[in-house]
Amino acid sequence: MALLSDLVNLNLSDSTEKVIVEYIWVGGSGMDLRSKARTISGPVDDPKKLPKWNYDGSSTGQAPGEDSEVIIYPQAIFKDPFRRGNNILVMCDCYTPAGEPIPTNKRHNAAKIFSHPDVAAEEPWYGIEQEYTLLQKDVKWPIGWPVGGFPGPQGPYYCAIGADKAFGRDIVDAHYKACLYAGINISGINGEVMPGQWEFQVGPAVGISAADELWVARYILERITEIAGVVLSFDPKPIQGDWNGAGAHTNYSTKSTRNEGGYGVIKKAIEKLGLRHKEHIAAYGEGNERRLTGRHETADINNFLWGVANRGASIRVGRDTEKEGKGYFEDRRPASNMDPYTVTSMIADTTILWKP
Repeated sequence: MALLSDLVNLNLSDSTEKVIVEYIWVGGSGMDLRSKARTISGPVDDPKKLPKWNYDGSSTGQAPGEDSEVIIYPQAIFKDPFRRGNNILVMCDCYTPAGEPIPTNKRHNAAKIFSHPDVAAEEPWYGIEQEYTLLQKDVKWPIGWPVGGFPGPQGPYYCAIGADKAFGRDIVDAHYKACLYAGINISGINGEVMPGQWEFQVGPAVGISAADELWVARYILERITEIAGVVLSFDPKPIQGDWNGAGAHTNYSTKSTRNEGGYGVIKKAIEKLGLRHKEHIAAYGEGNERRLTGRHETADINNFLWGVANRGASIRVGRDTEKEGKGYFEDRRPASNMDPYTVTSMIADTTILWKP
């Protein structure tokens, strides 16, 4: 008698050419991920060869009930670490039947910025540090914390090992390997300052692919926490008080910053970011004001400052970049719940296209 796990792990390539495609898109809150699957006749490696599909937008807060059809356009393909074989995940964006991007489709505008000749010529690279918190399912309290109570103060937990300091490592490692299997440029993981909080890094990735990869990495993580019976939170300040918040620090470089004389280009880029500080903050995630307090390795939300190796700054330049006179810098302002399409394209727009 077959067990459920035997059937879930069936290798379809033994008996059929058909492939399961999991279509993924961003829902109405701008942060919730939705997905559904369909069967196609054989393996596909180009999203343009996949059929467009549709879903009921009235059930995701993205369309009225009397005109509820939203069309999803396949944009980026990844191997499926859950079904394996030739099965795939595809990141999509959302349009009206008339072909207009719906308001929550942030990818469409990002694609326009990244396809601009001046941006494309600069080959913008991104590395995004995605922090997140794992919560106990029934009480929505961080894993490893006593229910209704608090662990010892921060200090022992960052990059820690041990049953009393590191909580959820099996989830974190499963996610790390699943992302590598999927073809995501996940470059590392670490335990964070607050217990029950972790980070993974996506990148270096070029242009819009960084955002596609981060969204799919988030999708894979939430699927894994679903299996583990744990709740995934991207709240930028999940626990009030003397606890670190959760961000999505965005590391950025261009061809000009990576070449000789790049440090001067970096300084000019940072100056432009400072001039548009309020616009960036407004687009960098909901509830970020609870995180950007000037404490817990953040700059105050109302002040823009930058510094070398300063984790209390809005923009941090690394010691190696200063020493080499070229390289990258880190925007520390984005919240953990930011939209990577918005953040990556906005940084490129401000530093490359915008003329003060």
